[in-house]
Amino acid sequence: MIQPDAYRPNKPDPFRPLLGAGLFAFGYFVLLRLAATVAQFLGRDMVALTIPPLVAASLTGALAMAIFESRTLTDLGLHWRRGAGRNLLTGIAVGMGGATLLIAFPLLTGLAHFEPVSGESLAWRTALFTLALLFCGAAGEEIAFRGFPLQFLIRGYGAWISVAGIGIIFGLLHGFNPGSTPLSMANTAGFGIVFGVALLRSHDLWLPIGLHFGWNAALPFLGVELSGFTIKLVGYQLVWKAGELWSGGTYGPEASLLATGVLLVLFVTILKVPVSRGVAYLLDPEPEDSQPAL
Repeated sequence: MIQPDAYRPNKPDPFRPLLGAGLFAFGYFVLLRLAATVAQFLGRDMVALTIPPLVAASLTGALAMAIFESRTLTDLGLHWRRGAGRNLLTGIAVGMGGATLLIAFPLLTGLAHFEPVSGESLAWRTALFTLALLFCGAAGEEIAFRGFPLQFLIRGYGAWISVAGIGIIFGLLHGFNPGSTPLSMANTAGFGIVFGVALLRSHDLWLPIGLHFGWNAALPFLGVELSGFTIKLVGYQLVWKAGELWSGGTYGPEASLLATGVLLVLFVTILKVPVSRGVAYLLDPEPEDSQPAL
């Protein structure tokens, strides 16, 4: 279980953590804009949404770790250690399970049903390519939000205020997505907090990356929008008989009260599921062999 006192800073420094996180954010958004411009110029909208965050987060994270800690990017919890694969697969399973639960409830209660989409069918090459892009997007966002900024802030302010703060920023930035609503931003902030808790449990980024990817990968195959974007992979779509409070409107079910309920399930699950303890330098200044965290 998570012990809050373990992340309480011994000598709080109100300026250095903000300076490091602020410089990271500045560099990240500059590189993100440049990379997105290049990707859009090449005419690949999906690529422009997924690859630039990974490139920008990786480069900025590596630079920030070198400047502030004389460490490498992998020291943020990206070492492929024993148990890393288990954490990744655990996260994917929990994320997909949460997305399935989100859609199962309205199907079972008659709030929604599937309808075929004319001219659409599953193309496996396209699906696999899209899944690869979604993994890159999830990894990029986790490195950007749960990587250096969150871990560096934890050094200065402790775990819970840092996890909550980064989670809120995560939610607010998704307010720029198509069809976003106050509820979608609140739910996305909740997801950001759950991803942060996953980092605290595993001390690596593989669990939150898996959780993020599993959720994002499942929704398009369930025929619904993903954070305001329509990704057509299957020959059917979910048609709602309920209002936007339950369906999420054009943003998708992540902007619904159903997602709020699923968030609570995910939070409890991440606290309880067995994970393998990794090493993230900013959380574990003295490396140690990974131990199971039950």
